Amino acid sequence: MTNTATHNRITLDRFPLDVVQDVAITNGVCVRPILNRVIDTETGTERIVGVSCGSTLVSKCPPCAEANRRLRMQQCREGWHRDTELDLPADDDQLEDEAEPDDAGTDEESTRRVRSTRRRQDAPDLPRVPMDKRTVGTTFRAPNGKTYRPSMFLTLTLDSYGATHRLPYRVKGKLMPCSCGVHHSPNSPVLSTPVDPSTYDYRRAALDALHFSKGVDRFVQNLRRCAGYKAQYFAVVEPQKRLAPHLHMAVRGTVPRELVRQVAAATYHQVWWPEHETPLYGSQAGNDLPVWDEYAERFLDPATGVLLPTWDNALDDLAADPASRPAHVVRFGEQVDYKGIVAGSDAKVGKAIGYLTKYLGKAIGETYGDDPAELHSAQLDHLNRLHEHVKVLPCSPTCANWLLYGITPKDATGNLVPGECDSKAHDREHLGLGGRRVLVSRQWTGKTLTDHRADRAEVIRQTLAAAGVEMDDQTALSVHQTTTDDEQPRFIWTPVRPGDEDAPTQKEVLALAYSITKRIRWREQYDAAKQRARDGTGPPTDGNSATDQRPATTAA
Repeated sequence: MTNTATHNRITLDRFPLDVVQDVAITNGVCVRPILNRVIDTETGTERIVGVSCGSTLVSKCPPCAEANRRLRMQQCREGWHRDTELDLPADDDQLEDEAEPDDAGTDEESTRRVRSTRRRQDAPDLPRVPMDKRTVGTTFRAPNGKTYRPSMFLTLTLDSYGATHRLPYRVKGKLMPCSCGVHHSPNSPVLSTPVDPSTYDYRRAALDALHFSKGVDRFVQNLRRCAGYKAQYFAVVEPQKRLAPHLHMAVRGTVPRELVRQVAAATYHQVWWPEHETPLYGSQAGNDLPVWDEYAERFLDPATGVLLPTWDNALDDLAADPASRPAHVVRFGEQVDYKGIVAGSDAKVGKAIGYLTKYLGKAIGETYGDDPAELHSAQLDHLNRLHEHVKVLPCSPTCANWLLYGITPKDATGNLVPGECDSKAHDREHLGLGGRRVLVSRQWTGKTLTDHRADRAEVIRQTLAAAGVEMDDQTALSVHQTTTDDEQPRFIWTPVRPGDEDAPTQKEVLALAYSITKRIRWREQYDAAKQRARDGTGPPTDGNSATDQRPATTAA
């Protein structure tokens, strides 16, 4: 087996990098490995080790994006139909990659400036029921004695911002065209783009995207209050073809379908920020950008020298005005999809989870494709118009874009560049959605992604061990290993920089080719181990090892 792997490695090394990357994608190996130089202080040897990049986007690294998607699928499946309560430690709020919406939106301003909690008059009231501490769903018993524990699969969308091109539809048996008068085909590139971009409300679309996560927080709060138990969820934020975000949510337990619709209709989030309708500075306003005053430690108007109001000043003025209105209100649209999923129906559960995580590997800005040169003119125009608004609207109290509207951002310093916020929400790739794409409540599984990775590795280890195959040691080069003499770290890791003289592209090819041959050998052993487990045969007599391999490529 070792000789075969060595032969494959030598063969791969002779091909160009792009060919090796194609082979890597086929075998699930990272195509953008982060190269590190690892020095063994005991032996003095040095080697180049590639670490997976961990990207979640297919356009950057398909194997890593697929690995992330499958990990999320496992996380979703494990918590969806859980039938026992979690026994979490007291510090469960420290779990990484988990979010609890009940505390969302409470910041310094909300505690210092008290606003009325009275609901908006244009929002319907919601029923309040006694709250149960449980997080698992209710079971139902059928007349035949069988017990069911159903859960929900919900989809929430935002409101309309204007007419978009659509497929033909029937009214009283008559096939009606799009509002533009054309019968579009299902593969028409103009579908879901605005019929009239000049009347499409791009500003509201951008603001809804920037504050979408707050709307989701409010929906979960309202759903729990109306359901009467602390419903747990696994949700994914995805873009629609019109580039507006929408939410797919797996919820443990069920509530009536009509109640979910009432909750969605009654949910809103008010953004109590200073007015930011029209820029006062920058190219759009035709005025020079504010400048930093070192003495006052504030930004000022470059023409008049007048200091701009601080963030706290602006909020104080807003709170003192009895006629003030929220700068924006996030609401969900009328379209709410509800599906009941019963535990035990593996086919339906698997299909729902696959749909839930289907587009995790695509960026919001890649909805139409990852190559702008291949986009239709209507798609490109729609994307550009939305991004023009997203990049100048403020995303948070500390956003540098506030200077465009004559307000000094919170905690501003002289290093702040007006109109150049470093939040990814303003990027063309994210189009306002700067937060996490996957939202998971704390008591969904009670585990972090690291825990779920360890679970997957343990399943593989047990399968290999049952077949007599020893799994490779993932901590063999750990920085926590110490030397026998002075207990100093044995292995020293330093990154390989692109400009390093001793790190040409060929070394990346070597590291990648080595990973490919190791993955092929590992897959063969794992498949053989599963087959022996199914056949009931014992482990082979010869000593197989998943770590049976040649030394890694050393630095020249």
